Amino acid sequence: MATSTYMQDKREVLKRAKVGLFIPCYIDLVFPEVGIATLELLEKFDLDVSFPLDQTCCGQPMSNSGDEANSAGAERLFVSNFKDYDYIIGPAGSCVKQVRCHFDAIDQTEQVKHVRKNTYELVEFLHDILQVQSFPWADFPHSVAIHNSCSSIRGLGLAKPSEIMGPYFNKTEALLKKVKRLVLVPVDRPDDCCGFGGTFCITDEAVSARMGLDKVNDHLRHGAEYVVSPDMSCLMHQQGVARRAEANLKYIHVAQVLNGGPF
Repeated sequence: MATSTYMQDKREVLKRAKVGLFIPCYIDLVFPEVGIATLELLEKFDLDVSFPLDQTCCGQPMSNSGDEANSAGAERLFVSNFKDYDYIIGPAGSCVKQVRCHFDAIDQTEQVKHVRKNTYELVEFLHDILQVQSFPWADFPHSVAIHNSCSSIRGLGLAKPSEIMGPYFNKTEALLKKVKRLVLVPVDRPDDCCGFGGTFCITDEAVSARMGLDKVNDHLRHGAEYVVSPDMSCLMHQQGVARRAEANLKYIHVAQVLNGGPF
């Protein structure tokens, strides 16, 4: 366990670090409250956070579709925006996974390597780097089911996947347990894909919708009021399925819960 002196020294180093806020394009356009919550939350820890105004898409949709030419353009712009930051933090597991694991359409310069190495998903940054022990401002008196995306689990290691032997861990759960009055509810298949999968939900619409409905029913069956996730894209898909099914479920990003809003 880290000593209090070590943690204090680490916090002082982090306060001097330059942090770049990476807000994925769909969050900027559809869920701006998630971006606001992420910024406010990071600033609560006295971090020096900046938001590069020229950022756009990380290139994941093009990359997933095999369009390397257009993916390369997005990757170059991303590196140009974030190359001078010590940490790049984004509230989206799949987009962060794209940067860390799949920025392969461009030459691997030192700047590219720096950006890939130092891009973090919000939960892993709070859990692994800041090692946050409490969120004294956060109070969420609701029953919550967690949805960690496939990218977050199997690409970034936010939780133990069920197909791999080893000790249990769930970083999203560990952070949410520190929120006052929040009640976590277990689900039957916590690491199943919800069916979003980016372009998959377009190319395989029927399968995608059924996978989403299975998730909705799993959450309802265990009495969840809210589904909370580090990936708003998955929640966007599940929310659409839930509305079609007239299911009484609410969907919210983990940043909003840990920050205490905006809701």
